[in-house]
Amino acid sequence: MALDHATDPFPGWDGSLAGARTLQAQLAAQVNLDDGFVTPLRTLAGFDVGFEDQGAVTRAAVVLLDARTLQPLESHVARVPTAMPYVPGLLSFRELPALLGALAMLSHAPDLAVIDGQGIAHPRRLGIAAHFGVATGLPSLGVGKSVLVGRCEEPGPERGDRSPLLHRGEQIGWALRSKPRCNPLIVSPGHRVSLDTAAELVMRWLAGYRLPEPTRLADRLASRRDQPR
Repeated sequence: MALDHATDPFPGWDGSLAGARTLQAQLAAQVNLDDGFVTPLRTLAGFDVGFEDQGAVTRAAVVLLDARTLQPLESHVARVPTAMPYVPGLLSFRELPALLGALAMLSHAPDLAVIDGQGIAHPRRLGIAAHFGVATGLPSLGVGKSVLVGRCEEPGPERGDRSPLLHRGEQIGWALRSKPRCNPLIVSPGHRVSLDTAAELVMRWLAGYRLPEPTRLADRLASRRDQPR
């Protein structure tokens, strides 16, 4: 699959940790927090990453869904050698090559990408969902299972209750109660999705589980609980 807006995900990076952080700041300036996706949405892609062979292989899963019915249309797994150890705050430099490989396996580009991880809810405002969006040009948002940075009040107990996630006086996402008696999700826009819309979309994609369907299905695949078809 050829993407119209595909770019080098690490332009000018010298391979150093300091260089990675500098590049994050540069790419974060390219993030667009205005809604820029087609309406109504036709297709969604959920992405998640796992590892094999004691971390030597990065395994990225993608599931393409019908945006109206949330039924899976196709799914794939991309495997690439892991080129970088885990470094807090630099997750995208470790996982993005495999995610782009999974994206390339789809028969066509999704209208919006939903990634297990952070969008702008990141110290330098470039979590993996934001980096993915800037690199591909695709609208994207992140759904995290825990807080990476910032503080928030505990949201109310009911499905749909949410509270703003704040960092350095700026809202960077939401703590969203997706299911009663479950820990809230951390929802943040990645690229071409606004803060308010990110939470509204995730609510639209819930089907009785804690995770929204795009990342729930991708998580099953990345964790080897399902097989691609």
